[in-house]
Amino acid sequence: MLRSFAVVGLLALLASPGQAEPFRLIVTDLEPPLVPNSVMDLALDLGYFERENVDVELVRVQQTPLAVTALQAGEGEMANIGVDSALQLVGRGQLDIMAVTSPSKSLSFMIVARDGIDSPGDLDGKRFGIGRVGSVDASLSAAVLDANGVDFDGLEQVALGQPAARAQALLAGQIDATTMSLGTWTTLPDKTGLHVLIDQDAYFDAAPVVNKVNVVTADVLENRRDDVVAVVTALTKLSRDIAADPAIWVDAMSKARPDIERSNLEALAQSYARSWSVNGGLSAKSLETTATWNFQSEDLADIEPFPLSRWVDFTVADDVLAKIGTEADLDPADR
Repeated sequence: MLRSFAVVGLLALLASPGQAEPFRLIVTDLEPPLVPNSVMDLALDLGYFERENVDVELVRVQQTPLAVTALQAGEGEMANIGVDSALQLVGRGQLDIMAVTSPSKSLSFMIVARDGIDSPGDLDGKRFGIGRVGSVDASLSAAVLDANGVDFDGLEQVALGQPAARAQALLAGQIDATTMSLGTWTTLPDKTGLHVLIDQDAYFDAAPVVNKVNVVTADVLENRRDDVVAVVTALTKLSRDIAADPAIWVDAMSKARPDIERSNLEALAQSYARSWSVNGGLSAKSLETTATWNFQSEDLADIEPFPLSRWVDFTVADDVLAKIGTEADLDPADR
């Protein structure tokens, strides 16, 4: 069942006496996204939540701020939100939350350039499209290019807004390179004269910053822990099944997103081979790197850095892994 958080309260009142309360999962996409985060939609569609005996309902909102608002209003038990927002909520004492899993760790960013720019070093002095000064794509790309020996500040940075606008500017020759997601690149109808300069795996290796996590409040973790474990179990099992057989994702997404050509979904599935959170998506090393990176941003400048134990609960994922084992080679379960 899908519903807007604005009507959750009314529907809850209509539930019959004694009926188990649904576990409401707040997601920030109005339709299944073309990224591994789609497992939250597909776990419902494919019956993975049901098989773990948890009645999950998706509460759809647009972007993290509304997800936070819904969580604060008690309109959901779990929310998929940006790590930066989670750190701000905890650091400012606005909401007592803990991250318990990350179905999609990265933004699947890559750097795309015009033909003739054959290596990162060829970007010196060139025009690089960014969302805005200080945007996530700009900050992460600065770290990635620095790791590749390129002085990001030495580039001509052109603020162009959303990825689609940057892609069009790249095609028109107004810029020489830009950052875009794998989904944007794959579904770009015309790639003439363009190529991937740094792919999504190399990008994440250079800037292993976790973008979003699923959080629950301390109250939910205490009083509905079994449901939290069941939800994380379902997401982890589906992620493993897709990693083993990408056709599961392609078939399910073809039904959920008929607007996307199957060939594009197949290309995305192939590119996501290393991206599925087969162990819950909580690498302590990556989360430490992520927190350090975020604490250096302007948005968190007023917050004293604090340890992972303040905002991450590894015990839920560890309970899941104790039951189903740990997958090697993908998604480090370091603690």
